[in-house]
Amino acid sequence: MGVRSRLIVISLLAYCLMAGYGFSQTPDVFRFEYMLMPRNDAGAKLSRIKLVANVPIKVRDSNNIVVGAEYNRLAYDLQRDDIVLGEEGLSYLHVVDLNMAYVMKYNEDWRFVGVLTPRLASTLINPLENGDFSINATIGAFRDRQKIPKPERLVLGIAYNSTVALRIPLPIVYYEKRFRPNWTYVVGVPKTGLKFHFKEKNIIQTEFILDGYFVNLQNSTVLPDAGFASSISSSAALVTLGYSRNLNKTMSFYGFLGHTLFQSGVLRDSDRNDIFTLNDKPSFYFRTGFRIGL
Repeated sequence: MGVRSRLIVISLLAYCLMAGYGFSQTPDVFRFEYMLMPRNDAGAKLSRIKLVANVPIKVRDSNNIVVGAEYNRLAYDLQRDDIVLGEEGLSYLHVVDLNMAYVMKYNEDWRFVGVLTPRLASTLINPLENGDFSINATIGAFRDRQKIPKPERLVLGIAYNSTVALRIPLPIVYYEKRFRPNWTYVVGVPKTGLKFHFKEKNIIQTEFILDGYFVNLQNSTVLPDAGFASSISSSAALVTLGYSRNLNKTMSFYGFLGHTLFQSGVLRDSDRNDIFTLNDKPSFYFRTGFRIGL
């Protein structure tokens, strides 16, 4: 199993695990990304800076450990008369993940994978507290068949995310297939899409994406007629169109434009009940970045 394949295993499982209240991991040695949702009719503007790094470590002939880290800094700017987020220390939200995976070879096609993801998600305006930390876990199996006429990739698994409201293991299904020489489709959660490969180093693709976050508020926010907010969360469904340019076999630039189909940004109380809606209006979406793969 090559280094790239090992990274893809942990990346795809982590990608599925983060759906809804997190950020996707990617099969990269390094990634820098910037995302922007311009101000919409709810007065909300959101930007995000992402840094990703992954390192595979060979422990046996066919088994591997993969250690990865991801940092996301979100800047939330809300212009409303009924709440001022900046004064409450909510302008910047931080999410730090450490992904630790063990990959075991079952046969030539299948690998079993276990992923443990400690997470720090906080406003970081005070010393760290218990609510800033959570643990996510994933177990699954991965099949990668690239040396066939129509290459394909399949991921099956179960994920547990301690930050979501429904705290039960959830199924993972991800399938990718190059069904024609220049065309690839992806079916799964949180991403479904279609890619067109042209002129060897260029890809145009469209995607349907589920994205979001969950962050602890170190200083509870007092809300008019709603009590105290202890956390902030958001979920969104987006449709995007993008272009990727490969500089060589390992480095590429990319950019995506899109729009939300729906989104819901809310403040939650200590029992994680929705108590105040920050943003439920459509938004435009822009994302660009640079990556180094293997």
